[in-house]
Amino acid sequence: MFYYFNGEVTLLESNLAVIDCSGVGYACRTSSYTLSRLHVGERARLYTYCSIREDAFDIYGFSTREELRNFELLLGVTGVGAKAALAILSSTTPDRFALAIFSQDEKALTAAPGVGKKLAQRILLELKDKLGGAAPAEGGISLPAGDVPAASGSALALAQAALAELGYRPQEITAALRSFDPEGMKTEEIVRQCLRAMVMR
Repeated sequence: MFYYFNGEVTLLESNLAVIDCSGVGYACRTSSYTLSRLHVGERARLYTYCSIREDAFDIYGFSTREELRNFELLLGVTGVGAKAALAILSSTTPDRFALAIFSQDEKALTAAPGVGKKLAQRILLELKDKLGGAAPAEGGISLPAGDVPAASGSALALAQAALAELGYRPQEITAALRSFDPEGMKTEEIVRQCLRAMVMR
């Protein structure tokens, strides 16, 4: 129904942001991550998800399309409602959430209030092939000329696929990999080292 709202932030409360668009204030339920990026009196764009039921019409808004996508994926998991999805997204960032699913990091999900071990395991199971869990295609991802991709299924190839899923370009991934030696490292550590290198650039 609504793709995004672009207007002035007029109110910020716990898990709620109000965006004024041409004189109409839209109440958007949101995560702590999105709230941390908003400021009253400044303009902002929130990508939205609308939940329409017989007794309610709720709008959820997020500062990035990546976080909106994560919210929608979580809602598709059996037993996960909007409250639990917001709790999970409030306890992490979109990049770290994707990494948690890829690396099957149960603790990263149970850190969210109300998310127990069984629910975390169900989320990891149902999303592993939807958010970075699938093995990369034969030969890994496409890299710039002069760079030989890792063998399919190797820790390096899986790390490359995870970083690509997080939205990084092949050139950025290659540059980050040149900053350290990934030989013998686990997939999760390669991803962390690459993310650290990208932040430092």
